[in-house]
Formats: sequence, C-alpha cells, structure tokens
Amino acid sequence: MTNLSMPGSSGMLDPLPTRRMSYFSNRYVLGLTVTAGIGGLLFGYDTGVISGALLYIRDDFKVVNQNNFLQETIVSMALVGAMIGAAAGGWVNDAYGRKRATLLADVVFTIGSLVMCAAPDPYVLIFGRLLVGLGVGIASVTAPVYIAEASPSEIRGGLVGTNVLMITGGQFLSYLVNLAFTEVSGTWRWMLGVAAVPAILQFILMLLLPESPRWLYLKNEKAKAVAVLAKIYDSDRLEEEINQLAAASDDEFQSEKSVSYFDVFKSKEMRLAFFAGAGLQAFQQFSGINTVMYYSPTIVQMAGFSSNQLALLLSLIVAAMNAAGTIVGIFLIDRCGRRRLALTSLSGVIISLLMLSGAFFLQSSRFCEAHTLHGNCGSSLGWLAVLGLVLYIAFFSPGMGTVPWAVNSEIYPEAYRGVCGGMSATVNWVSNLIVAQTFLSVVSVVGTSVTFLIIAGVAMVAFVFVALFVPETKGLTFEQVEKLWRERAWGGDGSQQSLLAAEA
Repeated sequence: MTNLSMPGSSGMLDPLPTRRMSYFSNRYVLGLTVTAGIGGLLFGYDTGVISGALLYIRDDFKVVNQNNFLQETIVSMALVGAMIGAAAGGWVNDAYGRKRATLLADVVFTIGSLVMCAAPDPYVLIFGRLLVGLGVGIASVTAPVYIAEASPSEIRGGLVGTNVLMITGGQFLSYLVNLAFTEVSGTWRWMLGVAAVPAILQFILMLLLPESPRWLYLKNEKAKAVAVLAKIYDSDRLEEEINQLAAASDDEFQSEKSVSYFDVFKSKEMRLAFFAGAGLQAFQQFSGINTVMYYSPTIVQMAGFSSNQLALLLSLIVAAMNAAGTIVGIFLIDRCGRRRLALTSLSGVIISLLMLSGAFFLQSSRFCEAHTLHGNCGSSLGWLAVLGLVLYIAFFSPGMGTVPWAVNSEIYPEAYRGVCGGMSATVNWVSNLIVAQTFLSVVSVVGTSVTFLIIAGVAMVAFVFVALFVPETKGLTFEQVEKLWRERAWGGDGSQQSLLAAEA
C-alpha cells in the first residue's frame, strides 16, 4: 500500500500554494459556519437536557415512575430517531441539497419539541422524542458537510470542529436550562420546549444563506456556485477553485444519476474511504466517552464528596471541560493534522482508562484494608480516579471528539458525500445505542474495573486502526483527497485503474 499518510508524500497531493486564510479573515464563512453549527447545538442540547427533565417527568406521570422500561424508552427513542434521520439524511443531502436538508431538520425538530412540551401522556412524549431524534440525525449529517464544502481547505478542519464545539456547548446549555427551570411551574415542559427556539432561529438564518457551492456545481448550477465562491475567495484563489471544481466534475456522477447506498461498496476507493470514516465514528463511541461521563458522579463520590450535592456542578464542569477541549482541537486540527491528533488523543484515553480501571480495582479489593494509613486509602484512590476522569476528557475532546466528524466531512467525493456521511453518522448513533444498552450489563457481569479495562483495550485497537487505515488530509483539497484514495486503492496514479473498474 502506498504511504500517503502525510500531505507532502506526492506532488499532486501538496496543499494549495496560496495565501493561508485564518478562521476570522472572512466574516461570511464564519457566519455560515456558526449558522450551520446551530444544528450541532440542537444535537448537544437534546442529548443533555433529558437527564434533568426525566426527574420531573417521573413526578408528573406516575406510570413512568413505576416503569423503568418507559423511562428507558423516553431516553432512547431520540437515539432511534437519530439513526433513522442520519440514514435518510444522507440521501436527502445529495438529492435536495444541504440547505433544504437543514431546513427540513429544523422543521422536524421544532415540531418534536412542541409535541414534547404539550404531551398529555408519556406516549405522546415518546413520539415527540422520536421526531426530535429524526431532526438531530439529519442535522448531524448535514452541518459538517455544509461547513466543509464552504470552507477553504487550510482551515476546513477547524471550521468543521466548530460544529463539534456547538455540540458540547449545547450540552452545557442544557444543564444551565435545567438549573434555570427547576423552580418554574411545568418544569420539564419548559426544558424540552425551549429547544424549538434555536431551531426556529436557524431556519430563519438558513433562508438567508445559499446552497453549498460544490453541490450547486455538481447539479450544473455553475453560475450560482461561482457567485457563492466569490464571497469566500479573492479573485486569484477563486479562479483556482473554479478550475479544480471543473476538473473534478468531469469525474463525478452527473446530476441526473443519483447515488445509492449500494454504490458505495462497488468502488474499491469508496470502500476504503467509508471503512476509515465509519470506523472512526464507531471507535468514537466504543472508546468510552458516554461510559466515563455516566460514571463521573461515582468517581467524585470515591474522592469523598457527596454526589447528590455536586451532581449539577459536576455536569457543568464536565460539559465546560468538553467544550474547552474542543476549542483546543479546533486550534490544533489544521496545524497538527487529523491523524496525529487522533493518535495522541487515543494515547491519553488509554492511559486515563487504565488509571480508572486501577482505581476501581484497588477500591474493590483488599488493598485498602492491607495498606490503610490513617484511613486515607479510599480517598487517595478516589483522587486517582478523579485524575483519570479529568485526563480522559482532556485527551478525548480535542481529538476523538472532533476528528471523526471532520474526517467524514472531507474524505468522500461530492456525489457520495451525503450518502456516505449519512451512513457513517448512522454507525455513530448505532454504536452509541449499543454502548448505552450493554454497559450496565457488562458491569454487572465483570465489574467496573474490568469494564474500563475492556474499553482501554478497544481504545488500543482504535489506535492501530487509525495508524493503519486513516490517512492525513490536513490542507488537502477535496480533489486531492479523492486522488489519495485512488492511489491507496490502485497504487501509482490510480486514475486508469479506477476508470476501468468503474466501467466494469
């Protein structure tokens, strides 16, 4: 296999030799990024708000309080909706464009929020959760792609990372909203209903923004595409971008031929790209972010604090750390590169998971009984666990929290970008659901210490996966990334072999 992990490995893969743009040098691109990123805000808010709202839903609906299955369904139905929305959202993106997909997500999310707010019984509430999940699933596919296709290649990773920042910011906002409405009549209805506000805001703002220039060009609306690109690049760079789009369009599917999900597996280079992208999404979930977050109150309790008193504060602190780590990731991803950032992130994740496993093992063993000194052993192990928690979040959020979404927004050809992005996002949501449904069962069978040890082992596999199958795409144009996959699939230039395979 040709070594193409670094951008400079081939003359054809060198980044554009033009003046580097900064994140804040073009207000139009920045405004577009923030507006599209509201989809990430909806994503984060929905995943965070339900934990606080469920406490009050149980008080209002006795049947929910008495039925654990109903509680689990209220929480997980949004995940089911997100899986369906992500899978369908890829096709919607390619068929109708990124702008219309975003508008559709906003409408569905708003309706779902209002249904939840007015729900007369838990079953209507569950239907509202399904609708909200559908909107979140579509948004999780659309926002990264829309941002990536309007971003200059040298700052594309950081701008897509802004969407991840909005996700973590949405989680932080959800905890603040939960706190704000605790003393208000109709507590949980306000918590769930207020989510419609950012969705309505994004809908209005998106009406003022154009369609993705690359999607327009693929659909032969070249004048509109050039008009959008002119707002992003200066005259010299504009000509270069248009020439690259024109060259790439000759190799793309024509607008009248839509790409199916099965087409992804007919091309060797597409199989390699999807394997890398979907693998990153799966390992993001299986490397334990939700399990560590779930156990954070227990970890603080081990250090000698009352989790009841500190639960809300802990949620805010953890969410703030996640957001801060994402900002670090935005700063590093276009400087250090996606691959190096992911590998560094996984290295820290492995170490921190081993620390957590060791702390829980020693606490549950006779170690403390044999080595107690003035009764401080338990507290010392607790602080070791807290350190493991802090290190985990500090390493995960800049790398594995950001890189999978950035990579998946840029490694697929234009004609496949929506479909493949939707399929890989579905892998993320399915993996999320698997972890959520199996974690407690695994803990009950093998114990907490062994469970964290297993997750550390998965993170080690993820490290090897990234090292072997994920190439570096820092600073590359979409066309250069396509060439990279052809070379990985066929060796050498790859163009002729790829053409013969397509004809076959």
